Amino acid sequence: MDRPVRVALLGCGVVGSQVVRLIRDQADDLAARVGAPVELAGVAVRRLGLRRDVEVPEELLTTDALGLVTRDDVDLVVEVIGGIEPARGLILAALEHGASVVTANKALLAEDGPTLYAAAAAADRDLFYEAAVAGAIPILRPLRESLAGDRVTRVLGIVNGTTNFILDRMDTLGSGFSEALDEAQQLGYAEADPTADVEGFDAAAKAAILASLAFHTRVAALDVHREGIAEVTASDVASAREMDSVVKLLAICELIEGPDGPSVAARVHPAMIPRSHPLANVREAYNAVFVESQAAGQLMFYGPGAGGAPTASAVLGDLVTAARNRLADVRGAGESSYADLPVLTMGQTQTRYHLQLDVDDKAGVLAAVAQAFSEHGVSIQTVRQEGRGDDAQLVVVSHTASDADLGAVVEELRAMAYVREVSSVMRVEGAAE
Repeated sequence: MDRPVRVALLGCGVVGSQVVRLIRDQADDLAARVGAPVELAGVAVRRLGLRRDVEVPEELLTTDALGLVTRDDVDLVVEVIGGIEPARGLILAALEHGASVVTANKALLAEDGPTLYAAAAAADRDLFYEAAVAGAIPILRPLRESLAGDRVTRVLGIVNGTTNFILDRMDTLGSGFSEALDEAQQLGYAEADPTADVEGFDAAAKAAILASLAFHTRVAALDVHREGIAEVTASDVASAREMDSVVKLLAICELIEGPDGPSVAARVHPAMIPRSHPLANVREAYNAVFVESQAAGQLMFYGPGAGGAPTASAVLGDLVTAARNRLADVRGAGESSYADLPVLTMGQTQTRYHLQLDVDDKAGVLAAVAQAFSEHGVSIQTVRQEGRGDDAQLVVVSHTASDADLGAVVEELRAMAYVREVSSVMRVEGAAE
């Protein structure tokens, strides 16, 4: 092209306003890196009169998002409005009209990514989405490109800053869940409605994207087993501390070698991990992703996982690559789903459990509990009794077994006359057998 690369921006909120600022403040550097000036063609917003974090020239603002993305002078569309619609329709319209797209929309990618990938391939245009997972942390491009010659076997990550902040406060300050959530909201780490974060929906969407890239298999959000942190108690955190562990909300994506060949497992749930594990030291609202591969071994990516400027940094990285490709009239790597591996249910997934049981303090209880584990083929790694009389508790940690078998053990224990309550059930990850 013999003219500037023209960018249409959809959304001018926390992230979008920082995209505007970076395009403006780094104009000379961007031009040098791209090979041509980068200019905003327009900014689509819901309401024109709102006060924004950055000043946007009035002539660039519009409420006609569809009209903006289908303009003939638009080369690249950046979508940061989020949600499913109208984002999906606008992205498809932009691709069909010949624009490349950069998006941060994890929910849309996890729900209907294949439709977007197919549209990008049909249009011979780029669809990049580094900012959709873990904010400023470069994790998707390494999975898609840097590790393309390797075989990734596991991706284990803390990909939601809100839940990590809450669990960190519960561990380090002894805060209760509600107290820690209130503090997260006051500091701006949690939304007024924190459901997407604390119930694991946000992390599950990111896990679907990570698993899809890592294992060259289409994994949707509905394929990801999801549990949030709302049921994590101070007792759970204390039990983890006694095991020299910490509770984290983990996104776990694994390549499982079975008798019928490889398969994929993807899950999000709170789990205990030993304090010696690198992820245990990820504090406050930070994110980290731990990748294991056959040749490269263990890799860890760490940094701010959300926020306007960090996320905009990832957006701009994709923008530069997409703009360079437009100038060179080439297209970057698209979807890779050639492996098409089966996705396991949670019941088929292998994991370990930490259980805390309120029991009657009498002879034979331990034997009955051990028998319940044995009947379902689950081996006990450690067991200890705490307290006496009415305060008697058994704390049991299992060896690895299928989640279905472990779940059956828990149900049987809850039905036993000797067991007053199964007061805590927590999965255990990252510890040696």
